[in-house]
Amino acid sequence: MPDDTDSEQPVPGALINRRTALVSLAGVLAVAGCAADPNREAALSSPSSTGVATSRVPAAQKPVARVLGSNAEPSIARSPGPDIVSGPRNRREVALTFHGAGDPSLTERVLRACADHDAHITVFAVGQWLAASPELGKQILAAGHELGNHTWSHQQMPALSPPVAREEIRRGAQALRDATGSAGWWFRPSGTPRSTATIRAAAARAGYPRCVSYDVDPQDYRDPGSAQVVSRTLAHVRPGSIVSLHLGHVGTVQALPRMLAGLVAMELVPETLSRLLRN
Repeated sequence: MPDDTDSEQPVPGALINRRTALVSLAGVLAVAGCAADPNREAALSSPSSTGVATSRVPAAQKPVARVLGSNAEPSIARSPGPDIVSGPRNRREVALTFHGAGDPSLTERVLRACADHDAHITVFAVGQWLAASPELGKQILAAGHELGNHTWSHQQMPALSPPVAREEIRRGAQALRDATGSAGWWFRPSGTPRSTATIRAAAARAGYPRCVSYDVDPQDYRDPGSAQVVSRTLAHVRPGSIVSLHLGHVGTVQALPRMLAGLVAMELVPETLSRLLRN
């Protein structure tokens, strides 16, 4: 997939099944450090929720199991403003977001890994990819995940004229409607980690008042190997993080079980973007 990087307080309760299934693996996971993430910021954090707890939450205080099928539209999805870079820092949840393209069999492996680890993700689908395999969209939603729009053909959006940018987003939204009956809540531009004024205007006209970015980028699209994808992600993730990952890359698929085990060890719950940003 083309390069997209041109340019606390603990909550009570526990996800018991997930921790039971993964605690042994998480205990032996080795996490390597890496350089600071240049995209790290907290666009949605309020002054009272920017701190991150340094101690882990005892098992007895972790959240109880989530309610499936609760990807309701958060109010922020309809509130114009800057790119969404992260979610609230005062809940021990993160959003693993995948740029949707590549071999459908690799996507199915990602979905199996998520099912095995009781994890929920958000897939920003490239329209052409979804149009070629519309059953994948239904499969993603049926598993309790969610879909967003990642344009029609994954061009370098900052270089596009306003009419072409609008058409890219419009056709991406239509591909989502054709496959699933809904254009979803979320849009992420292709070819850039941040939107521009032209992109935001085009997205708003297509029904997406906010663009979605991220604060953790392991650069898995460069295929650095699964170990690097795991270590880079876990070195920078924290409560409220939005992680940028890519379907269609074998290293990402191989990294996912260890990544999910590492999140459990850090007491972080992988949720859909809508759940992370819920009201």
